[in-house]
Amino acid sequence: MIRFSLFGIPVEVQPWFWVTLALLGGGIEANTQEEILRLLLFLLAGFVSVLVHEMGHALTGRAFGARAEVTLHGFGGFARFSGRWFSRKQDFLVTAAGPGAQLLLALAVWLALPGLTGLRSVAGYFWMELFFISVFWAVLNLLPVFPLDGGQMLRAVLGPERERITLWTSIVVAVTAAVLMFKFTGSFLFPIFMGLFAYQAWQRLQGAPYGR
Repeated sequence: MIRFSLFGIPVEVQPWFWVTLALLGGGIEANTQEEILRLLLFLLAGFVSVLVHEMGHALTGRAFGARAEVTLHGFGGFARFSGRWFSRKQDFLVTAAGPGAQLLLALAVWLALPGLTGLRSVAGYFWMELFFISVFWAVLNLLPVFPLDGGQMLRAVLGPERERITLWTSIVVAVTAAVLMFKFTGSFLFPIFMGLFAYQAWQRLQGAPYGR
């Protein structure tokens, strides 16, 4: 367990965060020295990108008067808030700030290194991974699938009286995304998570209020 503070916000990094990142980075197949180095650079880039994402949530929430804590865990992370209830507008902005921060990070890397894909050095590989992880993670989180950021943003827009619309949207998008991810990547990891999100939405749907 790693704990530190960034901009006055407590951050906790759980062991499963590194395990999950290693699996995503092909850690099982990393046998040579070069492959292990690339895996380590992937882990560093993933850590920086996800931390920026969660700090986007945390700093925005703090700007609205809440106390914030960040935890990086198995599949990404979350920002926890206390001391303040957010309005729907504030909740939307706090949620959107996570992927927004990642996309700004990706844009900064792209502008600073216009020849990104042509870099062949160790540092170049790190910056390239940081760019692609940030874009992919932000876009993935913007899917309208609860509890991803996109699903939470949709709930903030529609409101609690339309909870069923949010949950049905989550199920349809999650199942579609799982099929497409498996078709184009052949990986089971992301489809498993999407299937889990769809199942959670279905369970939540059983107790959701009937809305328009």
